[in-house]
Amino acid sequence: MAKVEIYTTIACPFCTRAVRLLSAKNIDFEKIDVTLSTAKRQAMRTRANGRSSVPQIFINDDHIGGYDDLFRLDQAGHLDNLVSMAS
Repeated sequence: MAKVEIYTTIACPFCTRAVRLLSAKNIDFEKIDVTLSTAKRQAMRTRANGRSSVPQIFINDDHIGGYDDLFRLDQAGHLDNLVSMAS
């Protein structure tokens, strides 16, 4: 199973949607809350090539993007293939 990480903040509707989508598909993921951590937020920005909005989603250390990107990936039928690949 793939390594899935999602950077989130408290009360972020797009973060909630991304978590809900991953959970509905029974995809295990690590949720990293950057709300009160400058260091975690900076690490997210670095990994996401400067993007500072949340959520930022990574599968096997590859940057997927935000919720809209995750949703499009799922709608195109590619999300299941990505997460079934070993890390």
